[in-house]
Amino acid sequence: MKKLSFLTFLAIAFVACQSQPGVNRQISLIPQPASLSVGSGSFTLPAEVVIVVPANNEIKKLAETLSAQIATAATKVRVQEGSAALPASIFLSLSADNNLKDEGYNLTVTNNGIALTAKKPAGIFYGIQTLIQLFPKEVESADAKKSVSAWTIPEVTIEDQPRFAWRGLMLDVSRHFFTKEQVKQYIDEMVKYKFNVLHWHLTDDQGWRIEIKSLPKLTSVGAWRVDKTGTFNTFSKPAPNDPKTYGGFYTQEDIKEVVQYAKERYVNILPEIDVPGHSMAVVAAYPELSCTPGTYAVNSGEPFMDWSHGHPPIALIDNTLCPANEKVYEFMDKVFTEVAQLFPFEYIHMGGDETARNFWEKSAAIKALMKKENLKNSDEVQSYFVKRMAKIIASKGKKMIGWDEIMQGGLAPGAIVMSWRGMKGGIEAAKMGHEVVMTPTDFVYIDYMQGDRAIEPPVYATLRLNKAYQFEPVPEGVNASLIKGGQANLWTEQVYNMRHAQYMTWPRGFAIAEALWSLKEKRNWDDFAARVEKHFERFDMANIKYAPSIYDPGFEISKSGSQIIVKMFTEIKGLDIHYSFDNSFPDNFYPNYKEPITVPKDASTMKVITYRNGKPIGRLMVMTREEMNRRAGIK
Repeated sequence: MKKLSFLTFLAIAFVACQSQPGVNRQISLIPQPASLSVGSGSFTLPAEVVIVVPANNEIKKLAETLSAQIATAATKVRVQEGSAALPASIFLSLSADNNLKDEGYNLTVTNNGIALTAKKPAGIFYGIQTLIQLFPKEVESADAKKSVSAWTIPEVTIEDQPRFAWRGLMLDVSRHFFTKEQVKQYIDEMVKYKFNVLHWHLTDDQGWRIEIKSLPKLTSVGAWRVDKTGTFNTFSKPAPNDPKTYGGFYTQEDIKEVVQYAKERYVNILPEIDVPGHSMAVVAAYPELSCTPGTYAVNSGEPFMDWSHGHPPIALIDNTLCPANEKVYEFMDKVFTEVAQLFPFEYIHMGGDETARNFWEKSAAIKALMKKENLKNSDEVQSYFVKRMAKIIASKGKKMIGWDEIMQGGLAPGAIVMSWRGMKGGIEAAKMGHEVVMTPTDFVYIDYMQGDRAIEPPVYATLRLNKAYQFEPVPEGVNASLIKGGQANLWTEQVYNMRHAQYMTWPRGFAIAEALWSLKEKRNWDDFAARVEKHFERFDMANIKYAPSIYDPGFEISKSGSQIIVKMFTEIKGLDIHYSFDNSFPDNFYPNYKEPITVPKDASTMKVITYRNGKPIGRLMVMTREEMNRRAGIK
């Protein structure tokens, strides 16, 4: 009997050890820390919480921010200076440990309190983000005090630091304008997941968003367009007398305010001035900067590029600055002078992407430039322009970064390449010894649809969460030290407001955050998906919108003779797919998808919904016969 009891004890201990990863998943941290061990106990906030801090104003300010975040969870929170932890306190301290990176931290939770140590204040900041995630989801709610009677977090020991120094999100404010308060909101949301670069896409064909005092027409003219609502790039051409009521821009005081706000949250802001293409707003304000004389207007979403011939596009209207015009370089010197004064980050992004060259090819001035500078083709004309941009930017004490097209015709010395057309450009740049930020369309373009176009707002491509989670910034055979990191890009042609910006960013932003912060070997899709669902609950508490596309099925539709065959799949396990062809609304009493199905000959519509544990979890999806025919290639 004693032997049996001992064996039973061993079995229980074994199960407990094996279940440890399950405990980790329940903790649900995003991004996953470098090292996490979970104890058997927990810490409950006392009625009065004391946050003990060193004599450091920066740390004290972080403690006050933490105090505000958890004030709803305790009767009282107080910050006081001290060099040692008090019983049941939160102790923040700086360490001279050289093993810690500048953004790294150590976090320990015991039944007697919380200790957070870092080498630099940035590490304290990121440790606080992790600490907040350890609290119950109700901490995200403004009504948290009424929601939970005892605020308890598990015993943990965490040692953590980022894999990459560049962890970025790009927000396009040209296609649709976002106020400075909305940009601050976006910063608040991104730092919770340890992003530290906001790439601010400030100029494009649809609007110039930054005040340049020496060039006032950039905002008086270039920041405004005819207001249109619908599907961008399909709008009718505005009439000349249509009022230009949509737009806006940031004053230089606005910029300084946002930059300071970001700095306090350890975010660098990368300003982008996109030239020589994407410059319709510029030539609308200053038409003399074009190679093609004429009258221009800020684009309002009507088509003006022909993409049928591939990349680069053919422009129907010349939207480029003229590399053969010396006034362009005087103009750009003024722009970069003021931009450099506003943004302390060491880099300025000059765009360089998708430059249509068909108007250049017809320009006598461009032909004269090519002859004078011995330029063989339009790629070398682009390179000539880019290299001059690099010199201007360097004269302001900054380093130039651009999209991977800046490599065409020869890469400027010292330029940093942002590789977006896949990984190829970044690989080539790194092999040439240039630094690279990886941002390939197929993994990090979060303006793409999150699921099937049968339910998602229509865009030209899809990027599912499980594909975003496969993002690996360092390709094989490349010097890893030249890969600065990566970022996700939110272009906003189809994003009209902040709620939709949230929907497009999350949860794919979680996947990119983990790819850029966490160790590569810790990747596990099933584990990540479970943590994502827990963060959905936190977003519900915080009233932040997100895409539930992970619960919706995907489709592979083909034909067999005259019949349509439908295959369906889900990103996560444990979902049942129910469907109907009789125009009624399926629930869990309808057929459960098990294998490819043949669409009935006379069915006009397929409706699909997912269930989990007998309850609906996905959204109702409707696909017409016409759409199924199109996907199957049936005319």
